[in-house]
Amino acid sequence: MDPDEVEFWGEKSPIQIVPTFNSPAIYLIGGDVGPFRATIPCRVPLWVALSLKRQQYCKIIPPEWMDVDTLTELRRQEKAASSSFVKMPSEHYMVEAKLLLGGAADDVPRADEVKTIVKDIWDNRMAKLRSSMDSMIRNSSMYAAVDNLTLMEINSVRPILPHALNQLYRMKMVKRGLSQGSATLTHTRTAVSFTGS
Repeated sequence: MDPDEVEFWGEKSPIQIVPTFNSPAIYLIGGDVGPFRATIPCRVPLWVALSLKRQQYCKIIPPEWMDVDTLTELRRQEKAASSSFVKMPSEHYMVEAKLLLGGAADDVPRADEVKTIVKDIWDNRMAKLRSSMDSMIRNSSMYAAVDNLTLMEINSVRPILPHALNQLYRMKMVKRGLSQGSATLTHTRTAVSFTGS
């Protein structure tokens, strides 16, 4: 799965809008959206909300977590949890933030601060992820816990992780083979010295 596919899944996240038009329900392959009544909030997939916003048919109500105070607390918790990951309020927080701040920044209060804090959280989590991968490789671990990581975060290390684990496995096998080979060699020398005396 590449970043575009992860973004595609993130675009399906439901979000609340306040439409500026009236319309019956719209029947789509992925499900129905609407009906729309002017000034009455309704939930639609993020991609629908952004499309309507571009056409000036709605105002997007940002998710509750996309608030400076909430994000500041998340950032604090993430920094405090040095070896684990804090559960994020949305599985697709990075995609949602990127799309909303790119296509509907005027609907997000204190958008610049939100963008900075989300970036700080992302950077902190990625640094922790790299550090835990480094530790895993150094300790020759064959598995890693990925609790509370989002799909985008897992996907960002996916290209290198299988290769790194494969190399670890090969090194373990070579090391195991050398130690078994030296044990066999020791037994052979012992047998030879006993028979030669």
